[in-house]
Amino acid sequence: MSQQVIHPMVKLQRQVRSLVDGKLLKPTDSIWKIALLYGDDWSHLKQELFAFEFTMQDPVSDLLAVESWEEEE
Repeated sequence: MSQQVIHPMVKLQRQVRSLVDGKLLKPTDSIWKIALLYGDDWSHLKQELFAFEFTMQDPVSDLLAVESWEEEE
């Protein structure tokens, strides 16, 4: 029996969606606001976001709009 590993960005996206649904973040907020919530984990997540060509000024809605986090080879 094999378990599917969830891409770290899928996990982040789900957590951010929960924050938006809970009104703690607005879809128009910049991605950098997420950094305040992630502390030590942020540097890795930030590098992942940069790898997917996000900037810290992009709105949270752009992050939530991604349908697939598959990395192109």
